[in-house]
This record gives sequence, C-alpha cells and structure tokens, in this order.
Amino acid sequence: MPFRRLVSALICLAALVGSGCGRVWNDPYPGESASAAVLYSAFVNRPKHLDPVQSYSENEATFTYQIYEPPLQYHYLKRPYALEPAAADGMPEVRRLGADGEALPADAPAEAIVATEYTIRIREGMRYQPHPAFAEQPRMPADPRRISDFEATGTREVVAEDFVYQIKRLAHPRLHSPILELIAGYLPGLRTLHQRLQAEKGPADQWLDLRPYPLDGVEVIDRYTYRIRLKGTYPQFLYWLAMPFFAPVPYEAERFYAKPGLAERNFSLDWWPVGSGPYMLVENDPNSRMALVRNPNYRDDRYPCEGDAGDEAAGLLADCGKPMPFIDKVVFAREKESIPYWNKFLQGYYDASGISSDNFDQAVQSVGDGDVRITPEMDAKGIELVTSVAPTVMYMGFNMLDPVLGGDSEAARKLRLAISIAIDQEEFISIFRNGRGVPAMHPLPPGLFGYREGEAGINPHVYDWQGGRAVRKPVSEARRLLAEAGYPDGRDAATGAPLVIYLDTTGTGLGGKAEVDWLTKQFRKIDVQLVVRATDYNRFQDKIRKGNAQIFYWGWNADYPDPENFLFLLHGPQGKVASQGENAANYRNDEFDALFERMKAMPDSPERQAIIDRMLAILQHDAPWNWGFYEVVYSLQHAWITNRKPGKIARNTLKYQGIDGALRAQRRAEWNRPVVWPLALGGLLLLALAWPAWSHYRRRERATGLAAAEG
Repeated sequence: MPFRRLVSALICLAALVGSGCGRVWNDPYPGESASAAVLYSAFVNRPKHLDPVQSYSENEATFTYQIYEPPLQYHYLKRPYALEPAAADGMPEVRRLGADGEALPADAPAEAIVATEYTIRIREGMRYQPHPAFAEQPRMPADPRRISDFEATGTREVVAEDFVYQIKRLAHPRLHSPILELIAGYLPGLRTLHQRLQAEKGPADQWLDLRPYPLDGVEVIDRYTYRIRLKGTYPQFLYWLAMPFFAPVPYEAERFYAKPGLAERNFSLDWWPVGSGPYMLVENDPNSRMALVRNPNYRDDRYPCEGDAGDEAAGLLADCGKPMPFIDKVVFAREKESIPYWNKFLQGYYDASGISSDNFDQAVQSVGDGDVRITPEMDAKGIELVTSVAPTVMYMGFNMLDPVLGGDSEAARKLRLAISIAIDQEEFISIFRNGRGVPAMHPLPPGLFGYREGEAGINPHVYDWQGGRAVRKPVSEARRLLAEAGYPDGRDAATGAPLVIYLDTTGTGLGGKAEVDWLTKQFRKIDVQLVVRATDYNRFQDKIRKGNAQIFYWGWNADYPDPENFLFLLHGPQGKVASQGENAANYRNDEFDALFERMKAMPDSPERQAIIDRMLAILQHDAPWNWGFYEVVYSLQHAWITNRKPGKIARNTLKYQGIDGALRAQRRAEWNRPVVWPLALGGLLLLALAWPAWSHYRRRERATGLAAAEG
C-alpha cells in the first residue's frame, strides 16, 4: 500500500474512533432506542401453547396473561392475594341454591347446596386487538409469515357470547384442554358437549363453529351478561375466572385460521393469539425473538391507589390512577445459556434477571442470621434485590404403587420415613440453592390458609423442636426405621440382598452430576444403594403416567391461593395411573380423601383449619412424599424499572410496570463505552513499522531520479 494511502486509512480510522466514542458498538438491539418504553427480557424455549384453551405452563403464562383478559384478576399489590374485576364490570353475583331451588345463605353447609350460579356482567365498550380476522375484506398475502403481513385488519366489541364461546372450546375434541375433566366435574354439560362434538367433529381441517351448540349450565343473558351454573358448590371457581381458560375468544379468529394454507404456515391461536388484553403478539420466532406491543384498543385501566403497608414508601403507589399499560413494547430474546444472559443484564441490555448459582456470590452476600443483601458491585450500578417466598413446593415423590416403597404397610411407611430423614434438605438448600429455600413440612407453602408457623407446623416424624427451631432427626433414627422396615444395614433381612432404590429423572431435572452425587451420598448414609435412571422428558412423563417410576422429583406452583390447589395433589381420585390426574405419587388414603371432599368447598374458618391440620398429620404419617422445600425467589432489577412487585400467582403483571428510558439510555452509554485506545495504539504501531519502509522507498526513488537526470 502506498504510504499516502496508509496515512489516509489511519486518518479514517481515527475519525471512526472519534465518532464512536459516544456510541454503543455492542448493542444487541441495533436501531432500537434505549430510551423507548420497551422492556427487555428473555426466554429459553418457545411456549408450546398460546391458545388459552390449552395453555397451562409457566412459560406460556408469561404471554397469555398479557394478551387475554378473563373476568377477574388479582389485585397487583395486596397480600394475601385478593380477587377484583378485570373484564367483568364487578364481582360476579353468586347464588347458592338448595334442593327446592331456594336461595341459601353464604354460610350454608356444602351438603345443602345443590347448585351455584355465577352471573357475570362484563364491561361495555371493550374491543379486541387489531387483527385480520375482523377485516371486512381480508386480503391473503402471497407468502405470509407474520400476522403483520396481513395489511387489512379490524376489530369489534367484546360481548358476553365470546366468554361462553371460550367455555365451549374447553369441550372441543381436537383441542384437548387440560382442565376439561376437572371443570366437567362441576359443569357436567361440558362432558355432554364433548361427547356430542366427538361424534360430529367432521374433518380435522374444517372449522367447527361452536355457536349453534348449546352448553347445559352456561347461558347468555344479554349482550353483556352471562351465567354459569355449577353442580353443588365450588368456591375456588372464582379463582378459575381469573385464568385465561375463561377469557373471551372471538369465533372470527377460529374461522380466519381455518382458511386454506394458513395452518401450514403456523397461523393458529396457538401461534398468533387474538385477545382483548393490554398487549398483542407481533413477533414469534421460536429460535430468536418474541415481542408484545401495546394493544391500541385496550380498555381504560388505571393503576391501583392502595396496597400493602410499605408499598407507598417503596414507590409502588406513585402512579396511582394513571392509565395502563405504561410499557409500549416487551421484547423476549432467546437465551440458551445463563452466562450470556447474565452478562447482558450487567450491561443493561436486560432489565431484570434471576440469579443462578454460578453468579450468586457476585450478586448477593450474607449479612448473618440468614439475611442477605446486594453486593457493593451491584449496588454501585443501582441494581435492586427483590426476594419472596413463592407459592411453590418442590418434592421427591414415592410411587405408592411400587412393591417396595409403596402401599399402606407399616414396613413401607417406615422405609419412606427413613429416606425422608436421611436426605438432608437443609444441606441441599445451602449447597445447591445458595440458601434460597425453606424446608417443607407438608404440601402447603407459607402464605396459604392452613399453613402454621413454628412448632405447630413441623413434621414430627422427620423433625424435633429444639431451641426454638426445627431440627432434623439424626441419621441413627433413620437407620432404626430402616431396620424395622426389614432392611437392617441396608440389606433385606430375609435374603441378605442389598436394598436398591431407583430414581427416575430427565437427566436435567435433578440439576446435573453434582446433585446426583450428593443424593447418592445421602442414601449411602443408611447403606442404601441409589441407581439413577435418566431419560428424555417424554419418556419420563410416560413412566409417571404408567406408574413405572419408583421415586422422582416434581414440583407445583399455585394456580390460585387456596389450600385445595395443593392438597388435591394427593387426593386419591386424582391418581396419575387411575385417572391421569395430578396425584403423581398415586397416593390414596380413605380418611384423607373424605376430609378433602369436605374441606375443598368450605370457606376459610377455624373448622376448615382443623380439618387441614388433620389432613396434614395424615400425610406426614404416611409420607407419600419427601417434602423437599418451598422456593425462595431472588431476582434482580435495574433502577429504571418501576412498579415491580414479586408474586407468582398474579401473572398479568406487565401492564403495571414502567421503564425510565432516559435513565436506561444513560446507564447503557456509561457501562458500554467502546475501548478505543487499542485501535489508536495499533494505528501508531502500524505507522511506526511502515515508516522505515517508506523512508527507504523514498530514498531509492530519489536516487533513481537523480541517476536518470545525470544520464
């Protein structure tokens, strides 16, 4: 390269360096303003179902609860959780009816209530998101890939019939709603409709218009009012009315997606939902990014003006009465690994983050007595730590159909208790959860009615109360129980064969080799051999469904804040093998089942507490689970996020949150200034290396020129 061109290149490089000093070169969102009202988050796997008739997992709820608006919702700030109207114009009118059709008082005994009616009036003027399903003259693009490829869109008002249409969809034979059997137990008309549709459903690619089909127990009263009549009484039904299962779905959406060629291009309610909630899905790339944007047709909705003690001091009431949502767009980028997610969070490219075990010490430090606080490094960035005990229980299940561990024999019960004592849950929480957990005594997590604190709440078969706290019984007690179960020193007393216990897992479900090694060590303390049988998730699910697993790890997060939602996990008629219910341990106890039937329909009261106390005592005695732990959630958020209050039951939370975009843009620029001095230094070195060659070249040219002139 001629030297003058090299100098020109270096000058251009210097100019580029100078112009880039105020720019962020590593921004993963090029072209998007950091100051915009956009929330940035991440996902690992694309949600499988976004159709509210099928969606029932946590990663799906992140989207469906923002897109659909059911009749009720949870107050964003109040704890304990309290229901309030969402799409409904007020709380449902509830009538309890006796055998003669007479209205009964709210405190009527459950056995006297023959039917319960819920009359729901919805808000007038609510409208659906813009969508081609409502266009007067929809035009089919040549090769549509996104819903935005359809230029013509429309909307219409939400009416009572849309809520009834969605309830009918629970019975749709091709949709396989996971709650059909449960709700049909109280709304038998659903099962009747399911059977009729099963016989008349027609070709799989043909739209099944549910409007002409009657649903016994559900009726439209007028344009804005509908009524649901349940068999008997089911107080928890109000909680179901806060789930997308009961949100409105327009028939036009199903009709639109039934057009030829759309299903092959992933155009369906499972991929492109149609709702009346605060947000709508505009990007759905399962390998890269998903995005929600504000629904321009969303109803007038205002931020709450009251909450818990301390909410005002925490700034959670500053937006009292302001219209929501505050955020215009929510971007979810796919992150397969935790380290890139963590690094981008520290750079300000994600607005909030959980804390993995690898990053725990960098984010949090202990201050004694179990308390923690943010590290100085995080505090200097203005990052805040938010903690809460989640309504979640993580447990090891014993398959009660297993010939060794299962059944109601005293020997099997003592074997289960011996294992429960030997597995040091406190140590597990300390090592693998960084202290983020509370040892479980039974299925009910803290914060739910029926949970008792202190000595009254411990599991006396696994713990002793000493010095004002629960202390795990010694391993010697586990060995004694093991011997009484017929396995002294871990060997069958009759045959001398070693006792081998099989753990079925997905391979990743237990958390990897370190946790498996730790668990093997726990069994070795009582001379029991543990064999881990790892498989893929589908095979694991199949083993659980067929009752072929011996022990397994599982968890449950509350659908709603009622003890029934956890105790039903051990209700005999909900057995996984017998009825494909959620009782994965296949546990059955006649007294427990009878008490459950009484308890589930009762309002919270001293009588209900007494029944729950007895139910928990039965479970602690029978030990169908090793109770595991209640999850303590730690999350981090940047200072520019506002109105963020933790809680796993209320899931429609994005509309309440806000972003200080100006602060985020400032912090991103500060934290991501390009390091330009290496480029300048490299340029100078290159110039220094080139100078001798250039000087030699110029001398030779001069010499050649002089020689030519003299000649």
